[in-house]
Amino acid sequence: MEVFKNLYNYRELLKTSITKDVGGKYKHSFLGVLWSFINPLLQIAVYALVFQVILKSNIENYAVYLCCGLIPWQYFSNVVIRGAAVMIDNGNIIKKVYFPREILPISLVTSEGVNFLIATIIILGFVIFGGIGLSWNILWYFVIVAIQYLICVGIAFIVSSLTVYFRDLFHLLGVFMQLLFYGTPIVYAMDSVPANLQWILRLNPMSYLIDAYRAIFYNKTIPSFSGLAIALIMGIVLCLVGYLIFKKLEKGFAEEL
Repeated sequence: MEVFKNLYNYRELLKTSITKDVGGKYKHSFLGVLWSFINPLLQIAVYALVFQVILKSNIENYAVYLCCGLIPWQYFSNVVIRGAAVMIDNGNIIKKVYFPREILPISLVTSEGVNFLIATIIILGFVIFGGIGLSWNILWYFVIVAIQYLICVGIAFIVSSLTVYFRDLFHLLGVFMQLLFYGTPIVYAMDSVPANLQWILRLNPMSYLIDAYRAIFYNKTIPSFSGLAIALIMGIVLCLVGYLIFKKLEKGFAEEL
């Protein structure tokens, strides 16, 4: 309960940190918040060109299919990459002012979550104008986002604390995330992977979440309850383990930074 108490006591700092991160991301950019739409749209265009036009993917409405996986993946990827640097970037503040250090990774995950909510407009646009339409199953979106938020918080705790001591981890994560991208059913369908290898992909919580997003947006069906349950358990475990690691390593942050 300590983390919730700290978040409540320092709620104004948390709010300010989230607002600053969301508003400052494209502060000096001419196009501003439009980059939240331009970046994923350009990526969708490139992957659609490669996998649908060049490699001849047989997935119907491939651009919509791709969009439902790529946008959630960007939220996850941004949390991992930015989370690894969040303590280092705020080293001067950490050494000068006391505040619960867990506010930094949590505020990062939350601000990226806000950006994800905005980017979801892209998914809705593809679904509507792609001829698929919407159904009541879209209400499951908030449950899926909540589970992804838990997973992201747990991972942010881990990478943000470990990188303080092992700076090379930041560079290793960049390579790892590129590999994990292709180890997640984003540009391809899970069914296209040999059955004896699918268990490897199922170790990745994003596999379950992307399946769930595609269920409600692309297939207009109820997401797999078993898949959501597994992802939820993974999220809870990651949060607990991540928080324990974070609090264990937190004592040496000021010295290392």
